[in-house]
Amino acid sequence: MFSFTVAALVFGVIFLAELPDKTALASLMLGTRYRASYVFVGVAAAFAVHVALAVAAGSLLTLLPQRLLQAVVGVAFLAGAAVLLLKKDDDEEEIRKPADQSFWKVSGAGFMLILVAEFGDLTQIMTANLAARYNDPVSVGVGATLGLWAVAGAGIVGGKALMRYVPLSLITKVAALVMLALAGFSLYEAVAA
Repeated sequence: MFSFTVAALVFGVIFLAELPDKTALASLMLGTRYRASYVFVGVAAAFAVHVALAVAAGSLLTLLPQRLLQAVVGVAFLAGAAVLLLKKDDDEEEIRKPADQSFWKVSGAGFMLILVAEFGDLTQIMTANLAARYNDPVSVGVGATLGLWAVAGAGIVGGKALMRYVPLSLITKVAALVMLALAGFSLYEAVAA
């Protein structure tokens, strides 16, 4: 059964974790060069593929014994928080301009960029962990997809304005704190269960 609470929690965690990621910057760069709707279609399709793969992987994790599962999820969240806190700012990746500005060329460029850049990314791993944690693939999938789409939309439409008012380092620290809280909760359940 669909849980709005789980979907909202997953949305928030994934949204915060993806904001400081290079793909948000890539979406911003694509959106400034091409028609925003074309870029969004390609980026959104790539994120949907990644969420489907992550939810499937997370659903397989639920086959583990409950205590072991909670320990694995807790350690994964700790690792995610460490990655966010210790991450250095990457140089912006160069995005090649498609020869023509048609829907298929622009959305295809956005799709391929995100598909390659996000494979095995922190948010994909977090989505798998959340799917395993809540054992609710539909709610987790909807929340993660909407969170990623929201970041892509914000990056495409208003990324420059957001970065003027909210420092990237603050967004990263908030995302890391949320992951630390989830790690603590999961590890507590692994030990106390």
